[in-house]
Amino acid sequence: MTEKSKKKKKEKINIGGMSCANCAISIEKGLKNKKGVESAKVNFASDNASVEYNESELTREEIDEIIENLGYKVIDTKNNKNNTIFDIKNMSCANCARTVEKTLNKLEGVKEANVNFNTETAHINFDSKIIDETMMIQAIEKAGYKATVKKESSYEKKEKIKQKEIQKLKKKVMISAVLSFPLLLAMIFNFIGINFNLLHQPLFQLALATPVQFYIGKRFYRNAYHSLKAKSAGMDTLVAMGTSAAYFFSIYTGFIKDVAPGGSRELYFEASAILITLILFGKYFETVAKSKTSEAIKKLMNLQPKKAKIKRNGKEIEIPIEEVKIGDKVIVRPGEKIAVDGKVVEGNSTIDESMITGESMPVEKSVNDKVIGGTINKNGSITFEATNVGKDTVLANIIRIVEEAQANQPPIQRLADKVSSIFVPSVVTISIITFALWMLLNGDLNLAFIAAVSVLVISCPCALGLATPTAIMVGTGLGAKNGILIKNAASLETTYKIKKIVFDKTGTITMGKPQVTDIIPLNNISRKELLKIAGSVEQKSEHPLGETIAKKAVSDLEDLYEVKRFKAITGKGISGTVNNSKIVAGTRSFIEENNIKFTKIDKISKIENEGKTAILIAKDNNVIGIIGVADTIKENSKEAIEKIKKMGIDVFMITGDNHKTAEAIGKKVGIEKSNIFAKVLPEHKADRVKKLKRDNSIVAMVGDGINDAPALATADIGFAMGSGSDIAIESGDIALMNNNLNTIVSAIKLSGKTINKIKQNLFWAFFYNTLGIPVAALGFLSPIIAGTAMSFSSVSVVSNSLLLKRYNPEK
Repeated sequence: MTEKSKKKKKEKINIGGMSCANCAISIEKGLKNKKGVESAKVNFASDNASVEYNESELTREEIDEIIENLGYKVIDTKNNKNNTIFDIKNMSCANCARTVEKTLNKLEGVKEANVNFNTETAHINFDSKIIDETMMIQAIEKAGYKATVKKESSYEKKEKIKQKEIQKLKKKVMISAVLSFPLLLAMIFNFIGINFNLLHQPLFQLALATPVQFYIGKRFYRNAYHSLKAKSAGMDTLVAMGTSAAYFFSIYTGFIKDVAPGGSRELYFEASAILITLILFGKYFETVAKSKTSEAIKKLMNLQPKKAKIKRNGKEIEIPIEEVKIGDKVIVRPGEKIAVDGKVVEGNSTIDESMITGESMPVEKSVNDKVIGGTINKNGSITFEATNVGKDTVLANIIRIVEEAQANQPPIQRLADKVSSIFVPSVVTISIITFALWMLLNGDLNLAFIAAVSVLVISCPCALGLATPTAIMVGTGLGAKNGILIKNAASLETTYKIKKIVFDKTGTITMGKPQVTDIIPLNNISRKELLKIAGSVEQKSEHPLGETIAKKAVSDLEDLYEVKRFKAITGKGISGTVNNSKIVAGTRSFIEENNIKFTKIDKISKIENEGKTAILIAKDNNVIGIIGVADTIKENSKEAIEKIKKMGIDVFMITGDNHKTAEAIGKKVGIEKSNIFAKVLPEHKADRVKKLKRDNSIVAMVGDGINDAPALATADIGFAMGSGSDIAIESGDIALMNNNLNTIVSAIKLSGKTINKIKQNLFWAFFYNTLGIPVAALGFLSPIIAGTAMSFSSVSVVSNSLLLKRYNPEK
């Protein structure tokens, strides 16, 4: 089969039932072993897998089957045929809700319907073989109400499933705690010498410990079985072995082993039951903490409004956001959110775009300006035409990119994965050796047993598996919040290592739009009159510099002169008649061609030496003034470049402009002459980046145009300005959602901060296990304390990652 005939498809699959990093490794191995799977990455922290496969060899259903055969659950967030939610309209009181509820519950095929008057929704569980949504809607409408299917995003569905899992886990923890508490009391009473007969009865303890061991603890056995089946082992294997050893050893000592008359039986039922309770309690806190690492995605999801007001057939109607089509005219009033991306066709306002771009100042919008879905309209009413809807909006793309980045594994994660894969077999071996040595040296079965079980329990590699992905999730989410869109985890890991950074000039360091910078009147003419004459003739010009002068005149002056006999000479200048006087405007050479003498050469040279273009204006063969036009520098360019240089990074500039202009711009922003590449053709920009990489330096490129795309792709890290072309943004590794170059400084700092968190997490995870195993083996820890410490290690790693949320990359 040729490469062309292969159909590659990438799927993101939500997975339930993973309890540790080794679960993720097991699933990854199982998927990679299947023919047709090109790549598989499973993220324990975000409970999902990213799978790329060949559709001609494998189906999505077969991939789901692999995961389920390994003992895990594929969570379908796209469609649940047996559950639905309706939005109900026209209900005026709680009685209306009861009427709708009765109507639905009477229908054949409806298992259960609950209608909430306050939220105006109906939650229905039904048999899809007997009844469908259309039939239910018809029944509601017959009862006098209006119903529509409530649209939920896949993320909202996933969140609901996750919350259900958390509540289920909480319920099991409570049941386990209630059953384990009497066993804990028995242990305490025994320790302080109080004999409470019932609590110390083997049969009583067995009755309490058995449901904890096999009902509450069923998940550990199930996952351990599937892990071993997949030739892997993780936390569940260790917990299942450790608690089973305590449980069955207690049955032996409590019911089988002979005890001397008057002697007491050594029972360890409390060790297995309390251990399961503590580990589940730790898992509960870990799951809650893990859910907080994806809060950035939740906030992004919440930015999009649920409904939009549009004009159709001359009427204003409100429709669900999913029904907005390209070309619809959307109405937005003060304080409302922009529904989708579009272009303003009526009105003007200021828009708060901080949630997308990270910029705190509202942006003024008028006709023909672009608006972004999810941003907030501040003080004016506008109507805009929808240009991007659904998955094509800026917000949808941001969410997609952040989710993909969070599912990625950076190179630093490989170390943790390798350690995790060999860790459990090593721990089991150490546990066996510990038991054997204690029996050999001490001969005390109880002490040998406690030490061996403690080794098994304290050695869980969960913290290793959570160390990297939790920090990546928080880091990428924090970046998105501040207008830094990091596309993959590898880029986040590399950015702080940048040693050289290359800036494109036009549109990156500069505004990318020419502006009038100097108005110098000569021969006793006023500044206002000079601009009025120049603006009048340039109004008919199609040259960008001429249009700039005309715009300046229109904005500064009330009216302009009428121009007759207008003539444009391409690349040189223009001429025309104003109030019976001949006006000529253009370059110095064009003025000379028209036999107009000019002596103020020094004034022209001054403007040109500053990298500006000098436009001479002549009236009746006399030069009456000079207008300087230039692509002005962004207000934050100099500040950002100074900050980058202070970080020890060499700064370069690349442009197709001439050396004089390039050097003038470079001088203003603090880039050395030797680090400026001028007159570089677009196709040669990537070659310049390659040359800078020759000494193995990590090189970044910053650009915004189509011609920057090859250089962005060639650089180790490509920063694409969010205001630039789609091609540039796609080619970059990090998209900056605003025009502020200080965001690059923030991105570099954020990268360093995130990697520091990962290193801290990995250090403590390694240190914990390195220290914990010998301490347990030497008999200094009971299984209960070991279980508590093991749970604490995972929670502490997640909590350390969550501390990153407090960091402000702009400081």
